[in-house]
Amino acid sequence: QVQLVESGGGLVQPGGSLRLSCIASGFTVSTYAMSWYRQAPGKERELVARLTILGSPNYADSAKGRFTISRDNANNILYLQMNSLKPEDTAVYSCGRGWNYVDYWGQGTQVTVSS
Repeated sequence: QVQLVESGGGLVQPGGSLRLSCIASGFTVSTYAMSWYRQAPGKERELVARLTILGSPNYADSAKGRFTISRDNANNILYLQMNSLKPEDTAVYSCGRGWNYVDYWGQGTQVTVSS
């Protein structure tokens, strides 16, 4: 069955970096568009970044220039490299299978940016 398992979240100071991983099983990430979303407390879930089947990235304005989405086809992993983190990046980050419509979600990983 399809499973997505995120890891790599944690507590980081403003200006710091984290790399999130999303290990996929039950399907091949290179044959689907893949996405990263986040949800902050009291807010709706929002798109952070997504990757086309061909590997072309697309970023929310808040992520442009700071975040990089990528995938490891050999190991079936989706990544989100996050640099220059800000307190407003604090949220639960989830990976999903799909572009405009996500049919499978991971459980999420907490990212907290605080001094």
